[in-house]
Amino acid sequence: MSPKFLFLQQFIRHPRMVGSVIPTSDIAIHALLDPVDWQDVRCVVEYGPGTGVFTRRILERLGPDARLIAIDTNPMFVTHLRQHMADPRLICVEGSAADVEAILAREGFEAADYIISGLPFSTLPPAVADDIAAATARAIRPGGQFLVYQYSRFVLARLEANFANVAQGMVWRCIPPARLFWARKGDDVGAALSDAESLAVA
Repeated sequence: MSPKFLFLQQFIRHPRMVGSVIPTSDIAIHALLDPVDWQDVRCVVEYGPGTGVFTRRILERLGPDARLIAIDTNPMFVTHLRQHMADPRLICVEGSAADVEAILAREGFEAADYIISGLPFSTLPPAVADDIAAATARAIRPGGQFLVYQYSRFVLARLEANFANVAQGMVWRCIPPARLFWARKGDDVGAALSDAESLAVA
């Protein structure tokens, strides 16, 4: 089964969890990931990798000793990633993003440098969305970031409730236009977020 057909099939079956009828565009992916300094990254977590369009781009940027933990509740997507991405840096987990702390500990990490999410916060049950946002804030190291791509501003209130510094960007050259968010843990934000925001607007 092709990745595009698998994605469409799972959207039809689970529209509230998949959130979009088409995978994220390359333009939005680069806009979200390019501002990151990948040189010292050791652990990245991805929520809702789906068929792996973001996963591939993250792996392209990761160093040889880094790890990417991809967490998805959909067993079809997890199986697809395991079968089609034979990369020793990739750890595929069937589970909930709300359990990210336990998953990190199980894989031998105290915290993640970055967590990247395309989960549709606007359609998740409110209690689940709250749990994921709070767990994410605890799971990221000081100075690390939660990178989020959405098609609405619905997630912003939860980011601002859990992170002191949140920058936003917009990518118009994709369908539908994507909203991007960088939420940093800690107080050392400053220009880095402003630079990220300016790069995201396209």
